[in-house]
Parts: sequence; C-alpha cells; structure tokens
Amino acid sequence: MNSPKTVKGSAMDRNQITEGVIWQQLLLFFFPILFGTFFQQLYNTVDAVIVGQFVGKEALAAVGGTTGTLINLFVGFFIGLSSGATVTISQFYGAKQRVLVSRAVHTAIAFSIAVGAVMMVLGLIGAPYALKAMEAPDSILGHAVIYLRIYFIGIIGNLIYNMGSGILRAVGDSKRPLYFLIAGCATNIVLDILLVAVFNMGVAGAAIATIISQAVSAFLVIWVLMRTNETYKLILRKLRLDISMIKRIVQVGLPAGLQSVMYNASNIIIQSSVNTLGTDTIAAWTAYGKIDSLFWMIINAFGISITTFVGQNYGAGKSDRVKKGIRVCLGMAFVATVLLSFILYLLGYYIFCLFTGDSAVLEKGMEILHFLVPTFITYILIEIYSGSLRGTGDSWIPMILTCMGVCVLRIVWIIAAVPVHRDIKTIIFSYPLTWSVTSVLFFIYFHFFSRLGRKKNKI
Repeated sequence: MNSPKTVKGSAMDRNQITEGVIWQQLLLFFFPILFGTFFQQLYNTVDAVIVGQFVGKEALAAVGGTTGTLINLFVGFFIGLSSGATVTISQFYGAKQRVLVSRAVHTAIAFSIAVGAVMMVLGLIGAPYALKAMEAPDSILGHAVIYLRIYFIGIIGNLIYNMGSGILRAVGDSKRPLYFLIAGCATNIVLDILLVAVFNMGVAGAAIATIISQAVSAFLVIWVLMRTNETYKLILRKLRLDISMIKRIVQVGLPAGLQSVMYNASNIIIQSSVNTLGTDTIAAWTAYGKIDSLFWMIINAFGISITTFVGQNYGAGKSDRVKKGIRVCLGMAFVATVLLSFILYLLGYYIFCLFTGDSAVLEKGMEILHFLVPTFITYILIEIYSGSLRGTGDSWIPMILTCMGVCVLRIVWIIAAVPVHRDIKTIIFSYPLTWSVTSVLFFIYFHFFSRLGRKKNKI
C-alpha cells in the first residue's frame, strides 16, 4: 500500500466501526442492510404476488423460480465481484488512504457500467435458449422470455445500485442505501399495480415496473456519491477503468463471484428437476423461494456486516477486535435464525396465501416449507466465516470449500438420487445435506488453518 494520507476532520477520522462497542456497531450496520435487502427482495416478491393474483399460476411460475434463477446467476456473479470493491475500499478507508479510496470508487462504478452492458446483450440474446435448456414447460416459456428480456434491458441500473451501495457500506454508511431501496420499492409497487392490475400488461408490466424502480435506486445512489465531500466523492469525468485497481478488486471479488455462479448453477440444475414435476410444483417452489428469502436477507445482512467490520478493523490492524466481532456476529445470527425458523414454520401457510389461492399449490408449498425451514441453522457458519475471511482478502479457499461442499455435492446428489426417487423432497434434501457438510469444512479451515482462527497468529 502507498503511504496513508489522512483527511483531517472527515468521517474517516471519526470511524466508529474501528472504535465503537462491537455489538452495537454490528447491529447499527446490520439493520439498515437487512431492511435494504428486504426491499431489494420485495421487487420480485411484489411482482410475484401481483402476477400470481391477477394473471395466474403460469405467470407466477414464469416470474419466479425459472427466471429468478437465471437472473441470480448473472446478478449474483456481479455482486460477488463487487464485494471485492467493498473490501478494497473498506481497507483503504480503514487505513485512511484517501487517494486510493477515490481511485477505487471511480473504477468500481465504471466497472459496473461495462459489465452491465455485456450482461444486457447476453440476456437479450440468450434468454430463450437458457429457458429451453432448463426444460421450462411450454405453459410458462412465453411469459418467461418476455420477463427476462425486459429485465436485462434495465440490468445496468441494478448493477450500478449494487456497486454504489457497496461503496457506501464500505465506508460505514448502510442507511442511505436503505432509503434508496425504499424509494425504488415504492415505485415498483405503484407501477406493478398500475401496469399489471389496471392496464393488464401481464409479466411485461411487472418487468417494466422492476427495471424502472431499479433505475430510481441507481440514480439516487449516484446522486449521493456525487454530492458528498468525503474521500469517496464521485466525479463523472474521472470515471475510468484503472487496470491495477481492477486487478485488486477482481482478485478479492472473483472467488465470491465464482462461488455465486456455482451456487446458481447448482440451483439451475435443481430448478430443472423441479420443472419436470409440473406447474403446481413450480409455482409452489416459486412462492417458497419468496418466503425463503426472509432467511437469506437476514443471514446475508450478517455476512455483509461482518465483511465490512473485519475489513475496516483488519485495515486498522486491530486483530483482537476482528476476532471478537466474529464471535458476536455468530451469536446474533444463531438467535435470529432460530426465531425466524420458528415463525415461518408456524405461519408459513398464511404467507403462501398471499401468492395464490390454488389448493394444490398451497399443499405442495407447505410440504416444501416444513421440510426445509428447520434446516436453516446448518448454513450459519458458512455465511459468517466466509464473510469474515473475505474481509481480510482471504477469498479463494472459502470459494473452493463452498464450491466443493455445496455446489459439487449438490449436483452429485441431484444426478445420483433424483432419478431413483423423483419427488420434491428428494430434490430439496440437497440443501441441508450440502449446508451441513460445508459448515464442517469451514469450521476446520477457519479454526485450524486460516489467519483469523489460529490462536498463535497475529493479523
């Protein structure tokens, strides 16, 4: 690193993440991220609810599971890459290196625009081929192609928002990304009702509502970055792809991006298996995915919180604070998961009724929910330990552990077990099986081999 340049009197000198009470800082960071993730998930959930109620279960199946899995493949890869920018900026910010913070910010935004343009072209051309490869039934294929193509037209706004909010979180600001998502979500709800329920535009209306609302969030985050006087100020004429900075961002973020790709590739295989079970099961799986997202919102918020917490404290050289923060975050994630699992198990039926009144879909959905919800606890270690390790720049080993323990094993299970006993429980058993195995692998690596876990090592 270059020699640090301190900004006197700036927020960089008043950094509570490296100085405040640990549990308070984690929670102050966690809740805005949680609510932000909630509103981000609400985009597609509102689409599913309104489409399911006003268009039908075929449209619900198209807007949710199949298209959602493909969208997550692309967007998840980029979010993984963008975590490299978040970690890089948080480390520079924690070390008070002003010039490097600015270079990283401008490179990150330019990078998101370039990647978004490539994804837009791929999505527009490849949508029907990908859906057919996933064995999407003819009853949902037309709806799904329309939704995907419109979504990818507006994907640049999605990526800009995710990168911009990652920049703000890297410097300890998790509140304003939340406000921007609330604005975008409100826009989405209004447009969904208007375009789908009033003007009967079907899945096309839902997709248009989504991309417009994401553009609103992107505009707001860029506006804030341009107006700040802090080290992370965005100046449009300085946008450029700094090769050395891209290398650093990709070095940290690529493992997370590849990990996301492997996750979603295995989920595509699972979705393909689900697609062979008929429209009722596809619709039930789609609705469950929206309910299931409540858990992922919580656990991912803890993962993002601990990544930034570790990144800044690691940059500041505070090893004891890093390790204590990880323990505190694990405890909070455990309590939150147990409470949520209990609530969903008891009240899941009423949530399903928001998506559809079809009795066959409801019955199949509750079968899925009661099987999977009690197993959420087996995933906690993966998220918290991988997020902690990523905060120090240790991304490749966690990626390999996740790919082998979750993705490869999941694919093996689907290939080996599902043809023998083709039903929904056999398919979804792949989740707790692979979470449990991977949690054991992470525990061993973290405590006996990583720089964070070995007691004799100083960070």
